[in-house]
Amino acid sequence: RADTDALGLGRPDHEPLASQTMGPILEQIGALVDSGHAYAAGGDVYFRVRSDAGYGSLSHRRLDDMDQGEDVEGAARKQDPLDFALWKAHKQGEDTAWESPWGPGRPGWHIECSAMAEQLLGVGFDVHGGGSDLLFPHHENEAAQTRAARGEELARLWMHNGMIQFTGQKMAKSVGNIALLHEVLADYGSDAVVMYLISGHYRQPLAFSPSELQDAE
Repeated sequence: RADTDALGLGRPDHEPLASQTMGPILEQIGALVDSGHAYAAGGDVYFRVRSDAGYGSLSHRRLDDMDQGEDVEGAARKQDPLDFALWKAHKQGEDTAWESPWGPGRPGWHIECSAMAEQLLGVGFDVHGGGSDLLFPHHENEAAQTRAARGEELARLWMHNGMIQFTGQKMAKSVGNIALLHEVLADYGSDAVVMYLISGHYRQPLAFSPSELQDAE
């Protein structure tokens, strides 16, 4: 918060937490189960991907080419490998669990975002944003589960920003090629950093290097 406040751009009107949205999350999962778009299995709940005729329309992928990227644990409980988790049963060693009609556990990350967005903005709001790395599976799943539960689209327009790249690779903790925001701000100042961030087309990757920041400065 301190680092992003230092950009001088203000804060979002709302910064919701899934832990404070459990009621709407459970209600939406229940609506999907009741309508046949989801099923319970061993304390988990999974979304039936093939029950949504529009699945793949956001990311423009063929169903048979998709991989949800979920771990192998729980794969045997799925009716179809394409299905994704809406609720995960509590496992030994996990600190936190919430009660649900399917037993104690926690929500999947896709349903959290659909429920939080709907609670604050309703269904059919104008613009849903996010990084290009979230297009599939996260945003595809968000769109599908809301469409199945509510009979209409979560958002009218989905916009995906390109990622900051360092020496030709996406900047990521897992790669170790991170330039921390507060360090870049200390070196170049907020005006230069903002100028750098808006210097390219929003949808394209943005190269990061000292020369790029010097140009912005």
